[in-house]
Amino acid sequence: MRDIDLLVISLSSPLLFGIYQDDKLVESIKSEEKTTEILPSLFKDISEKYNVKSLYYANGPGSFMAIKVTYIFFKTMSIVKKIPFFAQEAFYFNENSPIKALGKLYFVKNSNTISMEKIDTSTLKEFSLPNTLNKEDFSSDTLPAYHIGAV
Repeated sequence: MRDIDLLVISLSSPLLFGIYQDDKLVESIKSEEKTTEILPSLFKDISEKYNVKSLYYANGPGSFMAIKVTYIFFKTMSIVKKIPFFAQEAFYFNENSPIKALGKLYFVKNSNTISMEKIDTSTLKEFSLPNTLNKEDFSSDTLPAYHIGAV
């Protein structure tokens, strides 16, 4: 079995799964299914085909439920299977484009500040998997980053 790193971007539809070997993207999977439905079965399928040696995910901002589900699932796999687990903020995967928040509001990143604003949606960019997994760009602080206050 080949060793791979698995990157998941589950912040919006479609969900993106990247399989990296020697830090190069060798396979990508897109899914319109909900994170709760696809993540466990797809992880099982990938684990039967490859040896998953590390887990990476976009920890927010984005869909709160998807962030929670991915975090809990990956954190559990990390503990149970002793797989290192890492995170990077969502803006890394969409060229710092605004990200859907609530209603007509979007998360916007200006310098190191993230706020919610109404924006011109014609400038939005989709999330994408990087061709190269630059591991030094990821953090071992994997807690979800919701970037929204308590309601």
